[in-house]
Amino acid sequence: MALLDAGFFLLPLLAVLAPLAARGLGRWVRVPIVVFELALGIIVGPSVLGWIAPSDIVGIFAAFGLAMLFFMAGNEIDFAAIRGRSGARAGAGWVVSLVAGLGVGWLVAPGEPAVFIGIALASTALGALMPILRDAGELGTPWGRAVTAVGAVGEFGPLLAISLFLGTRDFGTASIVLGVFVVVAAGAVFLAARFEHGRIHRLVNATLHTSGQMAVRIVFLIVGALVALSIWLQLDMLLGAFVAGVLWKLVMRNARPPLREAVESKVEAVAFGFLVPVFFLYTGITFDLQAMVSSPRTIALVPLFLVVLLVVRGIPASFAAPAGSSRRDRAALGLLGATALPIVVAVTGIGVADGTLDSGTAAALVGAAMLSVLLYPFLGMAVRGDRSVVTKPAFDPVVLDTRPATRTRRADDGAGDR
Repeated sequence: MALLDAGFFLLPLLAVLAPLAARGLGRWVRVPIVVFELALGIIVGPSVLGWIAPSDIVGIFAAFGLAMLFFMAGNEIDFAAIRGRSGARAGAGWVVSLVAGLGVGWLVAPGEPAVFIGIALASTALGALMPILRDAGELGTPWGRAVTAVGAVGEFGPLLAISLFLGTRDFGTASIVLGVFVVVAAGAVFLAARFEHGRIHRLVNATLHTSGQMAVRIVFLIVGALVALSIWLQLDMLLGAFVAGVLWKLVMRNARPPLREAVESKVEAVAFGFLVPVFFLYTGITFDLQAMVSSPRTIALVPLFLVVLLVVRGIPASFAAPAGSSRRDRAALGLLGATALPIVVAVTGIGVADGTLDSGTAAALVGAAMLSVLLYPFLGMAVRGDRSVVTKPAFDPVVLDTRPATRTRRADDGAGDR
């Protein structure tokens, strides 16, 4: 109980210290906040100080954080980028990464463990990259859209592979079950794209600054429904969370820009201000440092996997760069494409839980993924160069009038929403 009590204070404290440390160090070098969250989690966890122990309560919040991380990744998808040249090349590059990752996995641990290693090595942490791209003003650039395409394929592809190859069903049954999920998800996406959303937008706008907060509540409903469907079908829950993000993006796409940006700000506050930091902190707390340093072989695997990520995932990802890109842009894209963590944590967790993957190899993979989050985005943005832009505030509070609407104003709002 003492450790649990300490966690109630230490987790919020660490969540505050992580961005402060990132801002302080940012004067000299740009390091993602997630790196500090992971490091602080390891320090206060059982591996070092032992101030916070894994618990069911924090684990539930961490699971919500992981789901929200993938929700935000799905919500950031640029469909134009995926449909274009970069998307096609990103998809082809991911297939190459998967095949190469399976080959490396077979060399490291022949047999079924190779599948876990291969899927982990073919992943990209889009959720970790999106804040970096947003802060650098790159989301709307052709290069930023290429990174989004690489990251989307690098997260959605492994989720499909997990559902097909790492479940308890045979491949044929798993394919049918996955097909059922795809049909349901596609139907929901079709309805979200076709149906009129004016009433939802008005409801969201009317509760934007009240205790109702319908935008956030609807987001949790969509995430909960699709995650529950994934779990019920015995698929990976992250598949449902990712599709939920895509669905919410379609629901809000025709909303007036001030409303859409205000809602995005609220959802991001819940995700990146609360739930996602808990996930990364808890990942550090539960990280098995002793297993990683238990043998010279395991220690050697960490830098090996780090380099393999760059070769297996980074090089194929670099070919998704926009036409006419310089070598620096391609190199930067490859470095960001080789950034991995959430999928690696999920895949290794499944492998260790069912006894297929030994804890040492799993810890080495997670350790290499942590280092990739630390090194590759920093190196990639340094290679790309500082192209950050000064943007206007996300929304103008004066524009958002959420006073009770008259009959005439509601008609006007409905026309604007449409």
